Amino acid sequence: MHGFDSLTQELRRIGVSPGGVLLVQGSLRAVGPIEGGARTLVAALREVLGPRGTLVAYTATPENSLTSRLDQERTAGMDEDQLRDYRGQMPAFDPRTTPVSPTIGRLAEEIRATPGALRSAHPQTSFAAIGPQARAITEGHALRSHLGEESPTRRLYDLQARGLLIGIPLYLCTAFHLADYRALQLPSRPYRAVVLDADGRRTWLDFEGLDIDDRHFPQFVPVLKAMLEARHDLPGGRLGEADCHLVPIPDAVDAIAKWLIDNRS
Repeated sequence: MHGFDSLTQELRRIGVSPGGVLLVQGSLRAVGPIEGGARTLVAALREVLGPRGTLVAYTATPENSLTSRLDQERTAGMDEDQLRDYRGQMPAFDPRTTPVSPTIGRLAEEIRATPGALRSAHPQTSFAAIGPQARAITEGHALRSHLGEESPTRRLYDLQARGLLIGIPLYLCTAFHLADYRALQLPSRPYRAVVLDADGRRTWLDFEGLDIDDRHFPQFVPVLKAMLEARHDLPGGRLGEADCHLVPIPDAVDAIAKWLIDNRS
């Protein structure tokens, strides 16, 4: 059973330090049993970051969208009546109350639900943050910019944030999508999501955005490993039973974007 004290010690050994901005993504199951569960891990992260540090989580909600990959998988084979019933029961997004998708994980939901946390208003690709930079990170998340220049990923880049990946592959950092926006000529496509309007009424929101995907992300591993090996201030290590990577987001985005440009063919 891992406790608050052991988790804080291990986070420091991994390289998490006071101040700055830290995007955390990972698997609680990979860490192993934690006394107090996700709440204890969030408390340990905030303790190590200190009062000048900002903790960030990706709090996506594909369940409320007609155009997400998750929706397409769930509705495959449904007839018109089944589709109508299914979509009539889809949860409407409210940034104040809508839980994080179970596909993202319990750790992100715990950060979202932490008192004082702020959340961006994008109905599909929101982020939550708590700390001095929370408002700067989460404000003004444009509908057309899921994970691009007018989203929290750009703010993470500008704020020299680091990504802590807990028990998940090195390439699974959501902020890496910013490299796609910068290096690839992504096509535009329509999106549709159900949201709660200002009066609390359920309504469908239609908007345009770039066609983003992450199925090519495993190709980034050699690029990321080379970038990390060139650094000597990011030890990485284990948190509980989970292997962890601590990644400088601006360096990683720049390295991936360069690789994408060099390998467009």
